[in-house]
Amino acid sequence: MPQMFVRRSLTLTLALASMVLAQPASSAQQKEAAGPKIPISVWKTRTCGCCSLWVDHMRANGFDVKVQDVDNLEAIKGKLGVSPALSSCHTAQAGRYVIEGHIPADVVRRVLKERPTTIAGLAVPGMPIGSPGMEVPGGQRQPYAILTFDRNGQTTVYERR
Repeated sequence: MPQMFVRRSLTLTLALASMVLAQPASSAQQKEAAGPKIPISVWKTRTCGCCSLWVDHMRANGFDVKVQDVDNLEAIKGKLGVSPALSSCHTAQAGRYVIEGHIPADVVRRVLKERPTTIAGLAVPGMPIGSPGMEVPGGQRQPYAILTFDRNGQTTVYERR
């Protein structure tokens, strides 16, 4: 009888252990497994709602966002080499790259991984509907190009969405 009790206890213990191991990881465990958060600095105006939504998008996608509300974005853009033709409502910097406008987090992450040496940054000029931070009810989307730019102002299309 005691041997049967030991077998049942062992069977029950193994069954419980397999159930625990089969459970999906918690969101905290998933975030930890994804690695450390990527630092990014963002300059925006205090009142821009779509900028705040873009910041939320970046945070939700693993970025450690430092926000600075400023009154004069043009000074920041000029300092970082963003021409008026590339301009949007907020400017950011991740690593050595300038991130101008509503660029999706996966694209920023890809540039940081690839580390191209010939570009100064990425830009989505204007505020295309459906880009991160510019989502609208009904899911309407406006096609847009994500551009690279260099220190001389030359641009190329990096990706279209």
